[in-house]
Amino acid sequence: MLDKFHFAADQDVSGKICLLRVDFNVPLQDGVITDDTRITRILPGIKRLADSGARLVLLSHLGRPKGQRIADLSLKPIGAYLAQLLGQDVPMIDDILSDEAKIQCQNLADGEIVMAENLRFWAGEEANDNDFAKALARLGDVFIADAFSAAHRAHASTEGITHHMPSFVGDAMAAELRALSDALVAPQRPVVAVVGGAKVSTKLSVLENLVKKTDALILGGGMANSFLGAQGIDMKASLSEPDLFETARHIMAAANDAGCELIIPTDGLASKEFAANAAHRAIANELLDEGEMMLDVGPDSIANAIAAIKGAKTVLWNGPMGAFEIAPFDTATVAVAKAVADQTKAGLTTSVAGGGDTVAALNVAGVADDFSYLSLAGGAFLEWLEGKTLPGIAALMK
Repeated sequence: MLDKFHFAADQDVSGKICLLRVDFNVPLQDGVITDDTRITRILPGIKRLADSGARLVLLSHLGRPKGQRIADLSLKPIGAYLAQLLGQDVPMIDDILSDEAKIQCQNLADGEIVMAENLRFWAGEEANDNDFAKALARLGDVFIADAFSAAHRAHASTEGITHHMPSFVGDAMAAELRALSDALVAPQRPVVAVVGGAKVSTKLSVLENLVKKTDALILGGGMANSFLGAQGIDMKASLSEPDLFETARHIMAAANDAGCELIIPTDGLASKEFAANAAHRAIANELLDEGEMMLDVGPDSIANAIAAIKGAKTVLWNGPMGAFEIAPFDTATVAVAKAVADQTKAGLTTSVAGGGDTVAALNVAGVADDFSYLSLAGGAFLEWLEGKTLPGIAALMK
């Protein structure tokens, strides 16, 4: 897979104006960044390029301004924050379509950095307008894609621009592609996937793809209730999707045909109240009383999941095992996540996680830094799990 790309790390960028597509779509509250993870993740690549003599023009989006200039969605606070982290000025390009913008880029010295204003202030970005892509390309010499989390969108700054200038994979995206390749494209076997979350409907394509690619698939979260219901077990007040029971049966049959072991919970933590420290009991699924709901996977099912993980060379994780936001219904997520982390730290397992609530769940477990790779991409990571071709990745292939 990796031989299909040209990497920025292999290029001589000294003296070249490099348009670097990053993802600074970070949460802001009253102009203050509340989570800078996406910025700090990309920071080493920015520093390496600058130290190599590149003249950097940073491109990003923020929020959904829909082609309108909205003050609260300006990248200026992020530019100021980045300048503090880098210890150098990061001037803003206010109007990327202006002649002044081109002059500003041409006047950059080696190692200097500027940041373009929010790309989505222009409707041509999300429309992947060819003229807008050309206007971006005229600002520099080469394009470097380093925003995997935006690669599932065919936008001007992720796909269109690659048709107008030499294009390369940036350092952070290269790390992501290597991790994804190690997890599903060319993994060490056995491969075990952990898939949780509230609903089958949001992970349907993911499950259909993973049963064909993995040796075992551990189900958790509310979606597991639908598989139990599909087997004829009355899950009482538990979250489930009866209209997808037939789909669940289809996935179970597909897993059997593919030789993928489907590990479905046999017990759970039951409660009549969705609240922290609510009265609860650990019981087999069949023993639920009226009004009770399963809010987490039970001890026997945790043991089954950990046994599968201990036999795995590769673990792929997406979604929590239960209602991890409130104790004690974070028990399974924490226990299974720690088992994966222990295997990883021991050098026995390659572990890749990402998508949706996964980062938050692993932070609750305190093991986010112990996985081999933790993707910060949401939709892009899920679409990759579904087996889809991401337009922003396809555009970079040789």
